[in-house]
Amino acid sequence: MLRWKGLFIEAEWDPTVPHGNDRAFWCQHTHNCLGPDGKLADDYECNPARNCYQAL
Repeated sequence: MLRWKGLFIEAEWDPTVPHGNDRAFWCQHTHNCLGPDGKLADDYECNPARNCYQAL
């Protein structure tokens, strides 16, 4: 249920921009940066080991 702002805007990732492309993630369940388990919601932390994880 991880969401990222890149899903909603048309912008290509640019690896030449340091810290660019604001990697703002949020959880679709909680609508903030923490999942229902209280842990961070991001592309690394959201994985099948978490009870709240749902694959696409």
